[in-house]
Amino acid sequence: MYYGLSLSASGVLVNTTSQDVYANNLANVETIGFKPMMPGVQQRPPESQEDPAPFGTANELLDKLGGGVFSAPMTTGFKAAPPESTGRPLDAALTDNDTFFAVRVTDPNTGDTTTKLTRSGRFLPNSQGQLVTTTGHLVLNPSDQPITIDPHLGNARIDAAGRIIQGQEAVAQVQVARVPDAATTLRPDGDNTFAFRGQDNRQQATAFGLLPKHVETSGASPISTLNQMIAATKAANGNASMIRYQDTMMDRAINTLGRVA
Repeated sequence: MYYGLSLSASGVLVNTTSQDVYANNLANVETIGFKPMMPGVQQRPPESQEDPAPFGTANELLDKLGGGVFSAPMTTGFKAAPPESTGRPLDAALTDNDTFFAVRVTDPNTGDTTTKLTRSGRFLPNSQGQLVTTTGHLVLNPSDQPITIDPHLGNARIDAAGRIIQGQEAVAQVQVARVPDAATTLRPDGDNTFAFRGQDNRQQATAFGLLPKHVETSGASPISTLNQMIAATKAANGNASMIRYQDTMMDRAINTLGRVA
């Protein structure tokens, strides 16, 4: 029964983790360019394999039950979501799965800056005229420098080539970076941005799909995400119920069946 408690407890832990992941996805179904996280599950080996006991105390029957489950590393779904028209001249939606906008993120505690990537293409000028995301991160040009918009040159807009147009002239270029195998080289890092797991492996994209006056919608589907969360909740509750049943059986085995008359 103790072994059964261990198996059920592992199921509770894994499914509550999945609940947290799906809850975060559900909270971001309206976030521009959001990419959903996908929890992973891996089989845990039986106790006799994971922690071999001396003198051959393995139990063949228990080994057949397995060792429960572990939470595996989470992955991110980078599939491009449908674009949505906004009519805003500085909005831009990327349509390729592996392209991103480069932004400069400043640590508020240390002042250190880091280049990160985002799919959120809702841009606007800040008080200094620099092009920023809705979270205040500086949008970078192909030279990794911030883009400044001169208000004296007229209204600015982004064209399909990622150029900032004022009047009839291109005054700047938005950096569009391509990342090979983004699922393994990028990790979510808050504020709808992605950081590199290791080396900065982005490449300047020379050809890419970009829709002006659009934004990419969230990659999290409200219906499917809600169904996933419900399934994880049911699985967690089922394992918790098994823990209660086994606890009751242990109580009776010790206090009732094991009572000495």
